[in-house]
Amino acid sequence: MPAGRVMGGLIPIPSTATSALVAANIALYGVSWYLTQQTALPGSGGGGDIGDLVLLRLGAKVGWMIFAGHQWWRLVTAMFLHAGLLHIGMNLWCLFDLGPEVESLFSTPKFVVLYLATGVFGFLVSLFWRPYGSSVGASGAIVGLIGILIGASYHHGTLGQDYRRRLWFWVAYILLFIFLPIPVDNAAHIGGLVSGLALGYFIPEGEPDTRASETLWNTLALVSVLIIAASFAMMALQLNAKY
Repeated sequence: MPAGRVMGGLIPIPSTATSALVAANIALYGVSWYLTQQTALPGSGGGGDIGDLVLLRLGAKVGWMIFAGHQWWRLVTAMFLHAGLLHIGMNLWCLFDLGPEVESLFSTPKFVVLYLATGVFGFLVSLFWRPYGSSVGASGAIVGLIGILIGASYHHGTLGQDYRRRLWFWVAYILLFIFLPIPVDNAAHIGGLVSGLALGYFIPEGEPDTRASETLWNTLALVSVLIIAASFAMMALQLNAKY
């Protein structure tokens, strides 16, 4: 899709990597919900909320486990976990909206790398901002996608300026959640945003234009997928650990 159409604000049909990420998030939520029901107390009822212990077992970002236990894979697995229906619903709505735009503007291999990089960097900022805190969710990476589009918009003149103004409203809306009486990891949001701004500005848009560049981005995308797979393999190995 031409950059102008993306910058013009049209919502492309969800594409390859975006669809795969949405499916992975839904699958992990299904596993989380099932395990929560298995461990729920009799008569406690259903609902869409996920148990804290289940999130811990499945790879939530937990400071002491990362530092003391060297479980750095949690910076990846936490991106695919959500605490409830509202949490995953909001995140997947944003991913459906923003993911295809970034994927169309940069190409699928670049999108895979950018999504993982901004999500992990967001949780890294969260980890050092609140070293003893815990969190889950795709929102760091999603705010990273907003940052990427803002960074890229600086290369599109007046069209980019108009589009950028609307994107900043997204950022303001997300950061306003800090004032609500619900747990929100704005350190992860800020980390995702800052890394996305830099990557969106400096990484060339579009498909790689040389064979060497194409090989590089395909390799980086493959490494990103392997990192995600390895992180969940590490999670599976300790799934029955006692906490």
